[in-house]
Amino acid sequence: MKNLIRIIFLTLLATIPLRGEVLWIEGENPVVNRMNRHPWWYDQVKKEEFSGGDFVSNFDDKKAGEAEYVVSAKAAGDYAFWLHANPVKATLSFTLNGGEAQSVDMNSDVREQTNVAADGKPDLRFIAWIGAGKVKLKVGENRMVFRMSGEPGNHGYLDCFVLTNEAFEPKGLLKPDQVAAAKSKQAVENAGWFAFDPPPDEFKPSSMDLCWLNEKQAGDGGFIAAKSGAFVHSKTDESVRFWAVNGPPHELTGDALRNAAKMLAKRGVNLVRVHGPLFKGDGEVDPAKVEHALEVVRVMKSEGIYTHFSIYFPLWMTPRAGHPWLEGYDGKTHPFATLYFNPRFQEEYRKWWTALLTTRDKITGKTLVEEPAVMGLEMVNEDSFFFWTFDSKNIPDAQMKLLETRFGKWLATKHGSMDAALAKWGAASKVERDAPSEGRVGFRQLWAIANQKTLRDQETAQFLYEVQSEFYRDTRTFLRSLGFKGVVTASNWATASPEVLGPLEKLSYTAGDFIDRHGYFGGMHKGDAAEWSIREGHIYTDRSALRFDAAEPGKPKNLVNPMMDPQYAGMPSMISETTFNRPNRYRTEGPLFYAAYGALQATDGIVHFAFDGARWSVKPAFWMQPWTLASPSMLGQFPATALIFRKALIAPGAVLAKVPLTTEDLFALKGTPMPQDSALDELRAKDLPPSGGGLKDGDRIDPLIHFAGRTEVSFQADHGQVSILDLTKIIDRKARTVRSTTDELHLDYGKGVLVVNAAAAQGVCGALDKVGRVETKDASFESSLDLGCFLLVALDGKAIAQSARLLLQVMSEEKATGFSTEDAGGGRSKITRIGRDPWLVKNLQGSVRLKRPDASNLKVTALDANGQATEPIGMADHFELKPSTIYYQIAR
Repeated sequence: MKNLIRIIFLTLLATIPLRGEVLWIEGENPVVNRMNRHPWWYDQVKKEEFSGGDFVSNFDDKKAGEAEYVVSAKAAGDYAFWLHANPVKATLSFTLNGGEAQSVDMNSDVREQTNVAADGKPDLRFIAWIGAGKVKLKVGENRMVFRMSGEPGNHGYLDCFVLTNEAFEPKGLLKPDQVAAAKSKQAVENAGWFAFDPPPDEFKPSSMDLCWLNEKQAGDGGFIAAKSGAFVHSKTDESVRFWAVNGPPHELTGDALRNAAKMLAKRGVNLVRVHGPLFKGDGEVDPAKVEHALEVVRVMKSEGIYTHFSIYFPLWMTPRAGHPWLEGYDGKTHPFATLYFNPRFQEEYRKWWTALLTTRDKITGKTLVEEPAVMGLEMVNEDSFFFWTFDSKNIPDAQMKLLETRFGKWLATKHGSMDAALAKWGAASKVERDAPSEGRVGFRQLWAIANQKTLRDQETAQFLYEVQSEFYRDTRTFLRSLGFKGVVTASNWATASPEVLGPLEKLSYTAGDFIDRHGYFGGMHKGDAAEWSIREGHIYTDRSALRFDAAEPGKPKNLVNPMMDPQYAGMPSMISETTFNRPNRYRTEGPLFYAAYGALQATDGIVHFAFDGARWSVKPAFWMQPWTLASPSMLGQFPATALIFRKALIAPGAVLAKVPLTTEDLFALKGTPMPQDSALDELRAKDLPPSGGGLKDGDRIDPLIHFAGRTEVSFQADHGQVSILDLTKIIDRKARTVRSTTDELHLDYGKGVLVVNAAAAQGVCGALDKVGRVETKDASFESSLDLGCFLLVALDGKAIAQSARLLLQVMSEEKATGFSTEDAGGGRSKITRIGRDPWLVKNLQGSVRLKRPDASNLKVTALDANGQATEPIGMADHFELKPSTIYYQIAR
């Protein structure tokens, strides 16, 4: 009997999990040190960013560095392996217990990347946590040797490394037993804010999970096609809208990529725009990048997410002197506009598409031309003859001569000879690069073309349009010849004159299958490299879209926003790059702004920029950039807003304006009365013509029309009359309000408040403290927050009044931990600290009440950031918000 009891006891003991161990080894304490430290520059760093205040490093052009450590383990087995080391252009390898050398992947799992340079310069001096997979340790002593090698300078830092057989997530320099105390301290230091720092998502079932919106596999409904002004599945003819992101991060592969796909699908994403080159330095195809592109398609497809490819952007190339097919460059400039007219460049460019579309996936055996999960292809990113970069200062002489010769031939065909054309234009229009004796005619500056509109300017614009549109037509034909069956778009760029050149640009895009564009919203942001980074010392302003704030404080309201979306030529429309830039506390407005006004205008695709990190990190890259999407106020608000947009919970508005444009008038540079990207401030708005009447030359349609309903632009041979419905009942400039024709959106741009009041989506966003209790059809919302967004949506396809499953999503504003500013005067702020992980969210406050008769029988449950239930809150007839809860499930 005693033996039986003993056996049972030992069996039970074996089932009790033993506490794991965390081995934290400081880099500065090797048992053998063969490092070669730099005598000065490389080690001039902020030592407070290093564990224990020190590290080992190597920087020697001739010598690799090595450091050896002894690690004692209590148990044998697999240990997760993390290093706090320099990931920037560094090569690090290790051996364990005399085994083969193993390289550390410095790209795929890099976290908390920090500039440690004492002078703040963004050079090689960075430190980050690097996930290095798993290693097998034996009981007792284990010997690890690290080696730093490779260009430049065999450089590297090793601050510390961690080996653990229990759950571990890097948290700055905190050791696991320090995390709880640090969180308590952080809560005190950031009173009124809570840390948004969710644990890794295990993707358990959740009422917040929107995977059901996606097909089981992207492409189940066939290739995506354009039909009747919308995207459709070619097999089923069912229309589809794309709520999308630019991404995934280029470094993700394997499990990390699969988790990113799950993260996106859960939040309603059904398209990724893969935006990056497939070529090496001189433009030759990079097979590794093609293979990765195939992996992205394969992984995203499995989560019902389509892929759209953007593979050429002039800024990705700086052709060197002596380049084999881009003559005249010097390695300092980009090939703006050259692709449109250089045949050799076009030949190489087509090789990129051929490699992407005809390489067989080693896993599936399919090529991408056979893959319906590839939604579309973008021919050119952000380039145009009609943008300021088209200038002989940017384009080398050898390249300009190609285009000027072509212009000369075009003029000779049109006028009988170049001399006849020049004579007709008159001597006053001559430009320095005119060389008729060599068969070449030069180009006037775009400003002159758009403003002076001489005969020469008109014919120049027509020629440039024809060359650009011919390139798009020929490229589309080529892509079809490869067998591609999805949709193709031309480009997405702005012009030097939205009024005059903008419609010519859009006309050239009709060579594709849909119209694309880019547009960002942000305040003034100035400082070193402010166009792509956020740094200490930068000056910025906060800017509300709901108030139509100007970028500069004190200026009149600016009645322009990237979500203004006319439909051109009856084609689908997409905005393939857009976001609310940071720093800007009003980012909170962004997701609903996109979803609501995208749905109202029947936009077909909204692609948020950029999913640059698959974790909730304030700084996924080695600089803090303005577009990071994985933040509480942006990606955190996707569930409700993605549902609104994709399922049209806000109905499309009535067509309020129809604008017919003729090619004759466009070539005559008469422009459009409805420019898409042209600024119009509130002072100039008083000069707008009365709505419902006719337009005179030079008149402008009220841009607020886009916040009331839809607009259409057609390109036609015959002249037609612009028609505008009466806007006086829906746009009230005195009250500063705009009401949608559906009566589902009410914008008070004086106060900065948007109320949503549709059958299946209701809520309020903006300055909640200025409006008190907001009553919608089926709910009421009240909060003292000066910035917040409360959204209630039905999850089961029913109206809120009948729905059995609802999601309430609430948000205030975000900032990075430690982010600080000082007053820079004039409504501007100066960044004194950019901050670090985790994100902070201002404490939520308010109450919500459902009005339906059975509201007292509907249970309200708080959900965590991953959508898992945490605690019951009460019943839906009235409940108070929790300070740190963003999502609530409401159900019977």
